[in-house]
Amino acid sequence: MELLRLSKLMTLKGICSRREADSYIEKGQVRVNGEVISVLGSKVPSDAHIELLSEAQEAQESKVTILMNKPLGYVSTQAEKGYHPASDLIVPDNQQWGKSGLKWQRSHMKKLAVAGRLDIDSKGLLIFTQDGALVKQLIGPDCGMEKEYVVRVEGMVNASVLQQLRFGLHLDGKALKPAQIDVLSKNLLRFILTEGKKRQIRRMCELVGLKVVKLKRVRVGGIRLGDLPEGKWRYLESHESFSLSLPRDKRGRKPAAMPGKTS
Repeated sequence: MELLRLSKLMTLKGICSRREADSYIEKGQVRVNGEVISVLGSKVPSDAHIELLSEAQEAQESKVTILMNKPLGYVSTQAEKGYHPASDLIVPDNQQWGKSGLKWQRSHMKKLAVAGRLDIDSKGLLIFTQDGALVKQLIGPDCGMEKEYVVRVEGMVNASVLQQLRFGLHLDGKALKPAQIDVLSKNLLRFILTEGKKRQIRRMCELVGLKVVKLKRVRVGGIRLGDLPEGKWRYLESHESFSLSLPRDKRGRKPAAMPGKTS
């Protein structure tokens, strides 16, 4: 049986980030196959049953994930060129209530990271989270998480253009992964990508003679934008899952104890 560093295995299982794992291990808050492990660098079997104890579990469960319908004209991260960051919209008056029952708290804004940016001239589903493991799940280099966009273009859309968009294009000197491209109506396309290079869709379209005039992200993994109004936000709810196949806990993560399973 392969042995892995406990902190690495916790990250692979989607329990928490590597830094958080080290902190929980040092505090004696991690139990492996029934035994508390408190020595950094400890190696355990890859199919080990891992549990977080109460303090660590509470710390993980206190983290929030926020879904926003970002309008045009807002940047995803830090303010630039006179534009405001989308996080400025995360205020009580813009919250759309759901079944989560969570109410905005100032603590929810601490260490809140964007998991997958949207350009200033793009709109739609934008995800903020305090969960480092979830960020890796959504935008890690090998995550393969689907992102779905509705894109209006100018130019000639024909079978040859669609075939090129689906497979064979290169950006930054590297071949792009295959993409799912469907025609919804004249000059309105649906893109489903499993990678996220900077301004990827706009650059892909430029390569085949198309110009993007509108771009909206409508889904990330199993989470859809739905009827969330533009400029509004809400908390991820307990029944929702970014994974298209595996169950998640109320913060969108896999359960802490998943014997023999890796992400």
